[in-house]
Amino acid sequence: MTVNDDSFTNWKNREEIAESMIPIIGKLHRERDVTVLLHSRSLVNKSVVSILKTHRFARQIAGEELSVTDTLPFLQALTTLDLGPSQIDIGMLAATYQADDRGLSVAEFTAGAVVGATGANKIERGEGRDVVLYGFGRIGRLVARLLIEKAGSGNGLRLRAIVVRGGGEADLVKRASLLRRDSIHGQFQGTITVDEATSTIVANGNEIKVIYANDPSEVDYTAYGINDAILIDNTGKWRDREGLSKHLRPGIDKVVLTAPGKGDVPNIVHGVNHDTIKPDEQILSCASCTTNAIVPPLKAMADEYGVLRGHVETVHSFTNDQNLLDNYHKADRRGRSAPLNMVITETGAASAVAKALPDLKAPITGSSIRVPVPDVSIAILSLRLGRETTREEVLEYLRDVSLNSPLKRQIDFTTAPDAVSMDFVGSRHASIVDAGATKVDGDNAILYLWYDNEFGYSCQVIRVVQHVSGVEYPTYPVPMS
Repeated sequence: MTVNDDSFTNWKNREEIAESMIPIIGKLHRERDVTVLLHSRSLVNKSVVSILKTHRFARQIAGEELSVTDTLPFLQALTTLDLGPSQIDIGMLAATYQADDRGLSVAEFTAGAVVGATGANKIERGEGRDVVLYGFGRIGRLVARLLIEKAGSGNGLRLRAIVVRGGGEADLVKRASLLRRDSIHGQFQGTITVDEATSTIVANGNEIKVIYANDPSEVDYTAYGINDAILIDNTGKWRDREGLSKHLRPGIDKVVLTAPGKGDVPNIVHGVNHDTIKPDEQILSCASCTTNAIVPPLKAMADEYGVLRGHVETVHSFTNDQNLLDNYHKADRRGRSAPLNMVITETGAASAVAKALPDLKAPITGSSIRVPVPDVSIAILSLRLGRETTREEVLEYLRDVSLNSPLKRQIDFTTAPDAVSMDFVGSRHASIVDAGATKVDGDNAILYLWYDNEFGYSCQVIRVVQHVSGVEYPTYPVPMS
């Protein structure tokens, strides 16, 4: 047998193992609301090849490839436990088991590592929480996809309605089509049907009422059987407490804005300050995509090295508020053709850092350039540190943060030498550290942070909504602080 034959046989064996994992992962998700992760990446509804690629990706961050033969025993061990709703990282289980010296079996170790999610300790599943989307543009549709994907047993977040302005003939069909097909993010994973008689979109069995209204005051959500719901405002039309309070109608309990909030509206970056949300707070903001991209690594660097000052330059994909061709625009420069120009514009991300990291006293400045790409941006974060360090030390620290810290869902890490923006379409992290581009000279560090300003941000929004709704399930093994 040749070497090539050996490689092919090994691949087919791993395919067979990955195939056996799919029904286990699916059953845990549907019946117990358990999401199986691999180094923070969900394996739910993934194909055989996707599962194998996710295992291989671990090589970039952990130094060696993780095999399905390593993780399958931990997945099998989970099926024997009385698990409650949770997120369980089998990559972390495999890594921590390898470092454990107690001589435990895989089953014994797994039971101990996830004890907080089993038996008397487990979270009891509630009746779910209604969610309403106000607006159905780029972020609204991606948030809808995520809510449908995470429906699980139906006891978590439930997308019940979408509120939009009437768009004329075949409006419902056109909106459903935009949900079904996306030029950047691809086809919707599942089935979508439309019932025009009841103004309903059915996506993977989720019945979503489409409500037509020109103003929040026109809607009584209880008339649609919606109660105690979280409303996600994707329009950005109202940014302060007074404006967003218009959404607090019958049936709506909380309002989450997918844009930077103004005035005293809390700006939340999940992973950094979501635990500061007061239980009785009804209105909050998820800040901007750029704020979500820079704040987690900024916090990580401040915690380890201290930060005396910083500047962020964002090279940002064009957005829907720019013009396709030169035309009048109320903002400076944004009236010039977005697909044809680099456009200097302002960013509020730097000033928003103070809201998310009030203990960071370092001045942070920022500016932005819109460029002719449709998605994925990069933030260049230039920092003056509190102590001198080396490039190798910074990269090893950030790699470890991406794997083992409470920020591992926010910060990703890549060593790919030829990475470009399109490689990060669909990333679920708030930002991805580009190891090859990182520069360190004494107490000066420059981080290059990729981020999918559409999908990665939408994932952050969902995390905030899960937190305030009480269905943000704990992750095991517990990340080290």
